[in-house]
Amino acid sequence: MGDLYKVPAIKLPSVDQLQELSRSLGIQCSVEELEDYREHMKGLTETYDRVSRLEGPSLPVKYPRTPGYRPCPQDNKYNAWYWRCDIKGAESGKLAGKTIAIKDSVAVAGVPMMNGSKILEGYVPEFDATIISRILDAGGRIIGKTNCEDLCLSGSSFTNVTGPILNPNDPTKTSGGSSAGSAVAVATGEADMAIGGDQGGSIRIPSCWCGLAGIKPTFGLVPYTGASSIETTIDHLGPIAKSVKDCALLLEVIAGFDEGRDPRQYPSIQVPEYSKLVTNDIAGKKIGLVKEGFEGCEPDVVSQVQKAALGLRRLGAEVEEMSLPMHSEGVHIWTLITLEGADKCMIQGNGMGYQNKGFYPFSLQEAYARGIKARPQDLSETVKMMILYTGYVSQNYQNRFYAMGQNQNIMLTKAYNKALETYDVLVMPTLPFKASKLPTSKDTRQDRLNLALKMAKNTAPFDITGHPALTVNVGFSQILPIGMMIIGRHFDDVTVLQVGHAAEIAKFLS
Repeated sequence: MGDLYKVPAIKLPSVDQLQELSRSLGIQCSVEELEDYREHMKGLTETYDRVSRLEGPSLPVKYPRTPGYRPCPQDNKYNAWYWRCDIKGAESGKLAGKTIAIKDSVAVAGVPMMNGSKILEGYVPEFDATIISRILDAGGRIIGKTNCEDLCLSGSSFTNVTGPILNPNDPTKTSGGSSAGSAVAVATGEADMAIGGDQGGSIRIPSCWCGLAGIKPTFGLVPYTGASSIETTIDHLGPIAKSVKDCALLLEVIAGFDEGRDPRQYPSIQVPEYSKLVTNDIAGKKIGLVKEGFEGCEPDVVSQVQKAALGLRRLGAEVEEMSLPMHSEGVHIWTLITLEGADKCMIQGNGMGYQNKGFYPFSLQEAYARGIKARPQDLSETVKMMILYTGYVSQNYQNRFYAMGQNQNIMLTKAYNKALETYDVLVMPTLPFKASKLPTSKDTRQDRLNLALKMAKNTAPFDITGHPALTVNVGFSQILPIGMMIIGRHFDDVTVLQVGHAAEIAKFLS
């Protein structure tokens, strides 16, 4: 009797529905054709129904937890936290005694997840992202989810629906996005380390403007399984901490192959013990200062980064200026890939996209689908602009420019790889200017849109090429931090970390 009450996965369409669809697609089928097609669809519908009843894979939830609570404003001075919790992992491990904050684009089972946006409000995942299990297995203690930008589509820190995330150095300034809350939680000492996400600089931007270390690892080194995607070819997760050593420690815990659940990865990934390999021994390392990366930067940013880079000579490194003209095109190539790719993956693909092998979290996709349909007017201005522009481009130019961007990215990647045959790492300012003012009621919509992404000229290119890129603090100007970015060869994250650690040491020697 139970089978009589089963609801089919897909309801067979009527001839009228097929006729309307055929008109909208320009196929113009006859009624006789549509009846034949509908008859054949009965078998397809049964197949869809059969597969929908098979047991699917799941991500493990290993450690007990309670849902936690949303912090009140007086306990959330800089609006860094979306949700507070206390999830204790294993009794021992590499992260024993360490408190970890998690960007709210990463799923933690039983803890609300909003990804900075009203469209996901009320969603509670039933699974732990892979990196969450790894952190807990290593003895880490997860103490909350941190606020991020609306669907992570901003490099500033004012589009989160709960309000702006304030910079601890100057609360009138942006703390950077989109992983703003993660950086602020570490900068204020509320967490020892944090997880950020990076599709255009979103680990490195807030790390720079909050005076921290933050690494976007090589693409595919850290599994993205269980996190909300912007665009599958540029998604990265990585550590934010007060020191490069702590970044290295967290990276070695979360990195590694994820059993085929993440299409960004290869089975051959090797994960060394980064924390033991990070020393200040960089004698003989060749460091190239990318001339184009310094162009258009504030004078104090240029001078601080040049001073820090040249200071590495005291530790035995060879430092020289070099030119890489293609770098100036990187952010423009990134724009073509990211805008159109984000619309297809995040909006039309409900936060996960299509055409990739791996694990697809149904509940997160369904939450996206419901939210986008029910509350599109509640999306941030940055996201609305992206949807409108890419909708226009897709309707009138199909995927021509996305394809052009991906093709040009091949050339950009080759240009960096060629430079890295000569140099062990490349160096440039992380961001071209110090933290900017948060917008006020006096700012126009155009002002706000300009503030959202104008800082990413140096960070964004390495999201599409996948090279590891680390920011380290090299000083302050007018009480605001300045960061230096270090870029290395694919899967040579250890050299990037070594040079970053040496830069921290050199700063104290100067």
